[in-house]
Amino acid sequence: MTMRRLMAWSLVVALGTGTCVGAQQVGTNTTPGQADTYKLTLNSQLVIETVEVKDKKGNFIPGLTAKDFSVTEDGAPQTIKICEHQQLTPASSPLPPTAPDDEAITIYKTLTRTSIAPEPPESNKYKDRRLLALYFDMTALPPQDQMRALTAAEKFVRTQITSADLVSIMRFNGGSVDILQDFTADRNRLLSILQTLIVGEGQGSADSIDDAASADTGAAFGQDDSEFNIFNTDRQLAALQTAARMLEQMSEKKSLVYFASGMRLNGVDNIAQLHATIDAAVRAGVSFWPIDARGLVASAPLGDATQGSPGNGGMYSGAAAQAVTDRFQQSQDTMYSLAADTGGKALFDNNDLTRGIVQAQQAISDYYIVGYYTTNTAQNGRFRRVKITLNSALDASLAYRQGYYANKEFNRFTEVDKERQLEDALMLGDPITDLTIAMEIDYFQLNRAEYFVPIVVKIPGRELALAKKFGAEHTLIDFVCEIKDEVSGITITNVRDNVNIKLSDATAVELAKRPVEYDAGFTLTPGRYSIKFLARDDETGRIGTYQTAFVIPNLNKETTRVPISSVVLSSQRVDLKDALYNAAKGKEQAKDDANNPLVQEGAKLIPSVTRVFSTKRDMYVYLQAYEGSAARTATPSAAAKPATPLIAYVSLYKEGKKAFEATPIAVTPEADSKLGVTPFSFKIGLSDLARGEYQCQISVLDPSGHRVAFWVAPIMLAP
Repeated sequence: MTMRRLMAWSLVVALGTGTCVGAQQVGTNTTPGQADTYKLTLNSQLVIETVEVKDKKGNFIPGLTAKDFSVTEDGAPQTIKICEHQQLTPASSPLPPTAPDDEAITIYKTLTRTSIAPEPPESNKYKDRRLLALYFDMTALPPQDQMRALTAAEKFVRTQITSADLVSIMRFNGGSVDILQDFTADRNRLLSILQTLIVGEGQGSADSIDDAASADTGAAFGQDDSEFNIFNTDRQLAALQTAARMLEQMSEKKSLVYFASGMRLNGVDNIAQLHATIDAAVRAGVSFWPIDARGLVASAPLGDATQGSPGNGGMYSGAAAQAVTDRFQQSQDTMYSLAADTGGKALFDNNDLTRGIVQAQQAISDYYIVGYYTTNTAQNGRFRRVKITLNSALDASLAYRQGYYANKEFNRFTEVDKERQLEDALMLGDPITDLTIAMEIDYFQLNRAEYFVPIVVKIPGRELALAKKFGAEHTLIDFVCEIKDEVSGITITNVRDNVNIKLSDATAVELAKRPVEYDAGFTLTPGRYSIKFLARDDETGRIGTYQTAFVIPNLNKETTRVPISSVVLSSQRVDLKDALYNAAKGKEQAKDDANNPLVQEGAKLIPSVTRVFSTKRDMYVYLQAYEGSAARTATPSAAAKPATPLIAYVSLYKEGKKAFEATPIAVTPEADSKLGVTPFSFKIGLSDLARGEYQCQISVLDPSGHRVAFWVAPIMLAP
């Protein structure tokens, strides 16, 4: 499915209605007439360390308390507030193994979640329990390796799980990190989830190889795939980072068993994301245990029958065979780094994948949870070295996290940090709603195959940092939008951009009571889609998310009613020259505007997302009917008939009674349009109507075809 973006992003200050507020002194915490108040904010950060204390024989030393430990952070002594013994050894008796035929597995409905349930207060849900998260990267697992990984996980649950184990199942399918099952000891539920996972899911994101061992397809030279591979690897690493953060809220040790078929870095381009993933895991107390699902691989020197032969000089010099070996080793090096830097261990070149899960299981034995509130409250993102010692004369060895990276305030973020923050927010299933966002999605038919889809996003101006800074000349808003096919889950198109809004002092003050709107346009084919839009105020780092599903209907199949587009209700037209931001310039912008039906005679119609209108302003109504869709093209003779006008009118109903009806207008389809595009435009005065809720109904009649179409939506009239 090919898509193309038609319209550039633009930003306008919406002149929509809103209740006016009293004068406010911008930039302070008080309003005129308000008594002086003071706000005291205390920030504290609890640091958790898991400590293994063993004697010379390797046996755990029990019975220690907070008085037996000393903790320093960057040399500064810390006061221990938590010291708790996690006792696992006596409780780790294996459960009776079950064969596949010994019990009927109840199939549970899989309800994907995007967060691990925290331990309730006064609860011992995770005490003396071993936490194992099975993480399946479906984008990095070919179908045959997915089957091997799922079989190994099922074998572990059937034969190796112990009474101390709590197991969670996580999946990355290229779009988001989903929690298919929270931590549980219910073997039947775990088996149900594993047996209902779809083999082959998440494919289509594999790296493209362009080394000496690449197949010779005879195709013409084109753009290489290095940029795609860089992005693909970053997404896999960022997904692991998201998974680690999901586990951060538990104080206990966590092991994430990572099933993949290798992960190859692209030079130094993925190093920043690799470090961010490892740092997040260390901070969360998560150790990675990668398992190469390919097992023990014996590769033919010039590749197997799944691809064509290289067809270059490398076949004869040995360069092709060496490239195959190097590529395979590099794909394991990244997995090794993930394990070594987080305290885990990777399993390579072994066909018994269950062994890797058992290694992660057996690595967690008795340990102490030691917690303290750090005296260093600076949010600078720097590494802090932690040292833990015993006060007693015991000759013991201590194993613990040697330090952690502090959190970082947004104003200290680098450009890489900011990009990573948006990527993390995009992959989270639970939307971040620091900023309030509303969206309207419309569609207009361009031809028999494609539809123009304009979207409008509204953000209240008072939520932007600019409204709090009198005299500011600009503010920066970052945004990212992703549209996916609902059926396949494939990303159809995405946009990443930032807007530098230049505003006068007067407009900055007005933002406190007026909204800001973004609009964009895409070309899509009929189908079911989902859209996720993120906006971030670059002054404060606050993020808002809007996520919904929408349908683009196939109007070519409409035979019983008049096929119509979306109906756009608006209270303003904006001159294109007055737009505060335009991404496209010159000819590009002119082309985009020509394809946008909401742009007419140099002015753009701005949809009212909230559909709240002032009685002091006119309401604009715009839609298109397609007289030439199914009915006109049903037969060759029908297409040859002269076009007849279509009739439309607008009605407003209040409490079930008609309060207003516009004069019907008749419009003849455009002569040069194969679809018989019939545009309807209304301008309705609202000054004589009482404020309150109304039902707005649009009626479109086709007298010659004896067909009709209705569109109804609620609106609100305000003073």
